[in-house]
Amino acid sequence: MSEENKDIPQLELQAVIGFNGYVSSGLRVHPDREHLIYPLGSTVILKSLSNGKQEFLHGHTNYVSCVTVSKSGRYVASGQVTYMGFKADVIIWDFAARKIHARLQIHKAKVESLAFSPNDIYLVSLGGQDDGSIVVWNVESKEAICGSPASPHIAGHSLTIQYSNANDNIFVSAGNGTIRVWELDLPNRKIRPTECQMGQLKRIVRCIEVPEDDDFFYCGTSSGDILKVNLKTRLLNSCWPVKQKFSKGVNVLKVLKTGDVLVGSGDGMCTLCSGSNYTTIKKVQLEGGVTSIALRGEGHQFFVGTEVAQIYRFSYTDFKEELITTSHNSAVTGMSFPFGSSELFATCSKDDIRVWHTVTSKELLRIRVPNMTCNAVEIMMDGRSIISAWNDGKIRVFSPESGQLSSVIHNAHSMSVTAIACARDCQRVVSGGGEGQVRLWELQPGLHKLIATMKEHKATVTCIKIKSNDKECVTTSSDGACIIWDLVRFVRNQMVLANTLFRTVCYHPEEYQIITSGTDRKIGYWEVYDGSAIRELEGSLSGAINGMDISHDGNYFVTGGDDKLMKVWGYTEGEVTHVGIGHSGSITSVRICPSRKYIVSTSADGAVLRWKYPHPS
Repeated sequence: MSEENKDIPQLELQAVIGFNGYVSSGLRVHPDREHLIYPLGSTVILKSLSNGKQEFLHGHTNYVSCVTVSKSGRYVASGQVTYMGFKADVIIWDFAARKIHARLQIHKAKVESLAFSPNDIYLVSLGGQDDGSIVVWNVESKEAICGSPASPHIAGHSLTIQYSNANDNIFVSAGNGTIRVWELDLPNRKIRPTECQMGQLKRIVRCIEVPEDDDFFYCGTSSGDILKVNLKTRLLNSCWPVKQKFSKGVNVLKVLKTGDVLVGSGDGMCTLCSGSNYTTIKKVQLEGGVTSIALRGEGHQFFVGTEVAQIYRFSYTDFKEELITTSHNSAVTGMSFPFGSSELFATCSKDDIRVWHTVTSKELLRIRVPNMTCNAVEIMMDGRSIISAWNDGKIRVFSPESGQLSSVIHNAHSMSVTAIACARDCQRVVSGGGEGQVRLWELQPGLHKLIATMKEHKATVTCIKIKSNDKECVTTSSDGACIIWDLVRFVRNQMVLANTLFRTVCYHPEEYQIITSGTDRKIGYWEVYDGSAIRELEGSLSGAINGMDISHDGNYFVTGGDDKLMKVWGYTEGEVTHVGIGHSGSITSVRICPSRKYIVSTSADGAVLRWKYPHPS
């Protein structure tokens, strides 16, 4: 947090909807059997399984790329990605205190994988492709003991590491054409690798699992088979299945106490194989490739995470999946509350629109349009339809209960539809497009009509707001113009010019002023009547402001942008009253709910955050 924000009170973060399903084995269950641990952007989230309460570990400067938990549960470790030429941090967290125990910097660009030794003495970290080294750290003294290149010159880069279950001095690394067993020689501060003999087999190993007895270890490969290697002799024991391989590769393996093996594959199949002859006992198809399997306790219950940011709960006995968490798996582009209701809200993203229950963060409805991106979403004032703007140039109207498509305006804009607003009479919609045109449509059941096209903007229309009497609207564009239009005569009333790419605009509730913001990081107050500037505030120290909303009483407004900070401002004073820290990606949109209990913000990492509104209504 920057110096200027030190003394400003912080917003209370109430809930986060989000999970990064692309992190391999990113979903973990803490040994206390009470907490799920998983990454979202640059944050590590701890979620209680009994009451759903969330806690957040903030400390990384960029996306978290791997997470692991020590056997005793005392420590959690996470690694991140960064830019070429920069060091990528490994953070060891003290779980009980929820604080940073140590910050370790040695790897370049990315930390690929992490593993604790069985007695919490060492942490071993594997760097990404541009780094290619393995480092062993002493957890207590927070120092590196030794390091070594992860794979031989003739092989590709290593992808994963796993510690033995009983010996603090033995761990296994594997990757593209390499499987190595390492022994730590502490007196000489060296790690010595032994290459495992695979015969003629050439495989890319994605995951390693070492069962409790430490006799053998299993490697899941991108070819869809599983190698069983003897940990003592370092020889390949067997390779299975021979015929029916796992489609799209084996991403994750877990060996249960019974000896049975859980396999998660890239096609979304979660399979239970018997430990003796590796025949499939049960299997369940999930949505998205399986990237994590986390056992709770002895494995009587386990959790599965997939690429499309969904978390499932299974019980071992009936092997039925129960979807417990859903979230967006790509940037959330916009959101909307229904008029006068704070119970639920809609968000839009690539491929879909989702409707959420505000208090429980449960997904109530999902509307899918594959391979398209929804740029903006609005709920009609009567609550009977969801209007959405899409990058294929269409405006789609859905019914909110069933999610059925009720009508489509084809070729609403020649490029993508980038902004949308609904009039209060529930019959007219104003849309803006990538080519800079603003269009007014009339919607009737079963038909639509283009009433007017207004051509003044030279670039993408980024935001539209309609005045409460439906006779005027304001549009912003990335051409540096903000135009107030007459919706009766379809001409320009006023134009505001600034040296910025405008991103967002709001009417003050009394509608004699507007506030704008964009890439110049300034918040501008303007007179609606003649377009003259009233005042200008420094909105952010770094990065554009992408989202803004004003409260119904006009006393406060909120902003969010590329600096990842939520800010609440007093309208008349022009001062920040509260700052919210929690986003790990650029904030894309913010809304104050109609009852003024919550602020909801969305970001480019797919997260949706709910904050407590700090000023009593």
